[in-house]
Amino acid sequence: MPEALLDDISHRRYNPLRGSWVLVSPHRTKRPWQGQQEASNRIELPSHDPSCYLCPGNKRAQGDVNPDYESTFVFVNDYAAVREQQAEYEPPAQDGSLATRLLKAESTTGKCYVITFSPEHNVTLADMPASTIVPVINKWTSIYTSHLDPHSPLAEAARPTTMPPSGITNGSLNSQPKQQYRYMQIFENKGQAMGCSNPHPHGQIWTTTSLPEEPESELHHLKQYRREQGGSHLLKDYAKLESEKGERTVFENSSFWAGCPWWGTWPFEIMVVAKEHKRALVDLDERNKEDLAEVIAEITKRYDNLFETSFPYSMGIHQAPLSGTAEEIDASHFHMHFYPPLLRSATVRKFLVGYEMMAEPQRDITPEQAAKRLRDCGGGLYRRKL
Repeated sequence: MPEALLDDISHRRYNPLRGSWVLVSPHRTKRPWQGQQEASNRIELPSHDPSCYLCPGNKRAQGDVNPDYESTFVFVNDYAAVREQQAEYEPPAQDGSLATRLLKAESTTGKCYVITFSPEHNVTLADMPASTIVPVINKWTSIYTSHLDPHSPLAEAARPTTMPPSGITNGSLNSQPKQQYRYMQIFENKGQAMGCSNPHPHGQIWTTTSLPEEPESELHHLKQYRREQGGSHLLKDYAKLESEKGERTVFENSSFWAGCPWWGTWPFEIMVVAKEHKRALVDLDERNKEDLAEVIAEITKRYDNLFETSFPYSMGIHQAPLSGTAEEIDASHFHMHFYPPLLRSATVRKFLVGYEMMAEPQRDITPEQAAKRLRDCGGGLYRRKL
């Protein structure tokens, strides 16, 4: 088959979700490595750390005290990247000058949250059974719902499928946001290699009045594909294709496909894609949420098993904007990205430098090779056998 040849030659792969290309160089996996190595993470942590600002009952940086929570806990970020209120900025009038043409800025406001996944300080999503990840998904859904534009087509779907927001402190979600936000980015940075400053299992949620570049680019290509393909959805078609081919599949169930995408940049990058057209969290029924929790548990467990380390990554959800046109909402398709930096072992990571910064992304190990290695890492979590 022609695709088999790609295991041995340098080639480029197209990403229809972003309209971009990635250079694949499978022959480079044999080159020796004498560069930087990350420290292997085998640190034993307590189940409760009195100095951790995320553990139950502890005081945070601004003086607020966490409740003795038993599942998830959400609070407004004490050091938010965007603020709800700030000085008004009016861009200068367009007078045709070079400055107004080239030096553009716009004000962006929003609200940022921190969500803990568990009261236990010494666990990660890989340690958590799928049943304990479902409450995390429910909380994501609750917060997303509370910020939805009431005029969005999603507002109708949200009512029967989500719970009202609750358990939010330091700027309660029970009060309506001061303005309608355009987008909500839910994400997790796991591990020091990804800049995570606290090992307690947690993620973040940023809402902004602007539509960030990554989801904006994806949304553009999702809309374009739907217009050109007679109403078909790009990611629904892609999940169907990958499920049938199987070579890039890591794990799947009745609701979601998870695998190393054809166009992935990071060595063990994974996408999770809803098999049916689901626009956002509010479209997921209880079975879908259970299946999503299973997929998250499987992916994170296989990551840890791969190099027998607490595997670092950045993970994020892409879904419909909080506020948008009917075309934007209907073209959106719920999916998740997992971007892990490790390349050859627990201590050797991938760097995006040089050619990747100046020209285009490049990878060595192919997505097919990566998927096979991750498929072979199923079963129990390695550290439970130690």
